[in-house]
Amino acid sequence: MNFNKVYALGLRHMYLISNSLPRIIDLIYWPTVQIFLWGFISKFFTLNSEYYSNTVGIILTAAILYDFLFRVSISFNMMFLEEIWSRNFTNLFIAPIKISEIVASLTFTAILRALIGMVPAAIIAIPLFGVSVFKLGIPLLFLLLALYLFGITLGLLVTSGLLRFGPSFENIAWASLFFLAPLGCIYYPIEILPNSLQIIAKGLPLVHIFEEMRSILISGNVNYFDIIKSISISIVYFILGVIVFYVSFLGAKVRGTLINMGE
Repeated sequence: MNFNKVYALGLRHMYLISNSLPRIIDLIYWPTVQIFLWGFISKFFTLNSEYYSNTVGIILTAAILYDFLFRVSISFNMMFLEEIWSRNFTNLFIAPIKISEIVASLTFTAILRALIGMVPAAIIAIPLFGVSVFKLGIPLLFLLLALYLFGITLGLLVTSGLLRFGPSFENIAWASLFFLAPLGCIYYPIEILPNSLQIIAKGLPLVHIFEEMRSILISGNVNYFDIIKSISISIVYFILGVIVFYVSFLGAKVRGTLINMGE
């Protein structure tokens, strides 16, 4: 793998963002709207419920982390789709660039796009609602790592679908995370789910990530075993995502459909 090519591809996407005000607004707008929406909703619950004394903090922190996951996944998909929409997809494969270098550039650029959206929203939440995601401390870095790996995995799986079924599969790019959100137990404990769904949910890293987040905020206890478990599960899914992507890519080469992706 040539890291200069990876850097050049990533830099191209960053130039597209920096030179486009609508793209920058889009990255910042949705996370900020999420903060306002969930901030006021959770504030209402705080004033009318005794279940959580820190409802605003728990729900807003969950919203920020979930939006980070969403941004990583959707950024990976969007950069891939932009190559298709701009009819540049074929040019990428004509150029002396390996598929691994293209994937690596999308992977590294996705986190930059996610942070552009997450950091302003996290900062706004501090004076507006008195909530700081940074109160999670050092464990926050490990939780973000697990979310990042899983977000890239979802991006790889959706991109694999695009390679296999073509641009008609792009609607799944927008819906992929919403399929998993109910099982991810983002805003509620896993005990809320029926027993049969709990078994499935425990196989997702999201459950362990957000359960640990709530544990830290409510009791102040950090269970590094659960954090390591969430990262390990994310790594397993990431490896599977890479395998599925390469199988789809090789299948598209055999079928000769890569040349038509930008059409």
